[in-house]
Amino acid sequence: MKEKKWQISLGLALIFTSVFLYFIHYLIFKDPHHIFIYLLGDIAFLPIEVLLVTLILHELLAYREKQTLLNKMNMVIGAFFSEAGNELLKKLIDFDENFEKIREKFLISTSWKAKDFKKAKNNLQMIEFKIVAQRGNLNELRDFLVKKREFLLRLLENPILLEHESFTNLLWAVFHLTEELAARPSLSNLPPSDYEHLSGDIQRAYALLLSEWIGYTKHLSISYPFLFSLVVRTNPFLPEASPIVRTP
Repeated sequence: MKEKKWQISLGLALIFTSVFLYFIHYLIFKDPHHIFIYLLGDIAFLPIEVLLVTLILHELLAYREKQTLLNKMNMVIGAFFSEAGNELLKKLIDFDENFEKIREKFLISTSWKAKDFKKAKNNLQMIEFKIVAQRGNLNELRDFLVKKREFLLRLLENPILLEHESFTNLLWAVFHLTEELAARPSLSNLPPSDYEHLSGDIQRAYALLLSEWIGYTKHLSISYPFLFSLVVRTNPFLPEASPIVRTP
């Protein structure tokens, strides 16, 4: 309500100022003819001014603001992968029985272009993951996620991520998996139905994580080639992945 009153007061003040200046003009030059000519000309130009300011200038400012927001979001996503995401992807791969069948689809290289990342995204939509909870080390996965739980919570509290729905969904999936694993006193000798439930939770986090990983590596390939080079060398889908730079 206070903001509305402030806007109304400003509007009335501007109108009064305009009327006052026109009145001064009339007192000095005694020429209402020119006053109305210029007044009509200003009113006639008003729609064009609205077009320039509201549509064109507004769009330019909105685009710049969007680019700034995207850069900030990518910084947050980068922090996630550096702190937890890359290692988490390696651990979740251990639960995938079809890993060897899909591995070649995600062997990102420095020669990849936009079409290659798009193809990888499309491949991801067609993959039928086969996650088996008993295949990997559930205790190790639980300990890792519990250790990173505070970090994940801080990311969820970041207002910037409200604009990035897919990454927010990933965080919720990872956080849910963390709670599921931490809630069980033991992860050994669970009934088959419970292992199946955990497999579903792992698969959800795995699919979302892989999708965001592809998108993030694409961003790095365009904006930060030196960081992209490290991602390529440490790609968990690459046999004998290593950060060591070797001569071809």
